[in-house]
Amino acid sequence: MKPYPLILVTQRGVVLFIALIALVVMSLAAVALIRSVDTATIIAGNLAFRQAATSSSDRGFNDPANGALAWLTATDTANSTKDPTTDATHAFNITNTGAGYYSNADPSLSLTADGTWTGGSVALPDDGSGYTVRYLIQRMCLTANQLLAEASCLLSDADIDTSSHRVIEATAAGAKKPGKPPLYRITIRTAGPRNTFSYIQAFVY
Repeated sequence: MKPYPLILVTQRGVVLFIALIALVVMSLAAVALIRSVDTATIIAGNLAFRQAATSSSDRGFNDPANGALAWLTATDTANSTKDPTTDATHAFNITNTGAGYYSNADPSLSLTADGTWTGGSVALPDDGSGYTVRYLIQRMCLTANQLLAEASCLLSDADIDTSSHRVIEATAAGAKKPGKPPLYRITIRTAGPRNTFSYIQAFVY
């Protein structure tokens, strides 16, 4: 019986090389999928924080004790015997940085790198939500610390205003009558977790 000839097969490892390439591709795909899911989760979380910050900004307007509207109302009441068109001591004619009030639309109230105002603003007390709310109020006038009738103010479209911050207009006959009230711009800045910031503005009169 003749023995079978010995056949030598050279192993070149091509299959192993292809398998390693496939494994690397699958690993990269898995990493990309994980990063995609993580990114979507982070974005959703940031949007949630942003929406919460925007909701918290409402305190800056409507907080009954410390909000911007409360300050305007209290100041208006305290100066009810004064006329801002003739009395330079009326609080609405005087910039008060400690109260976050500016008697003109001051363009120097820019933001610094950390998102805070260079001018004065008022911080509301912490309500335990983790969001810090600040506000400032600007009378929409060109000139600061001037009588209302002399400050070149932007007026509202409201009818005659009977409150203390009315504007006096001259009629054709030379008599004076209450006119349009000026606009006040309230800016709210809310800072929250993950360096979340929200800015809200409203005009009131």
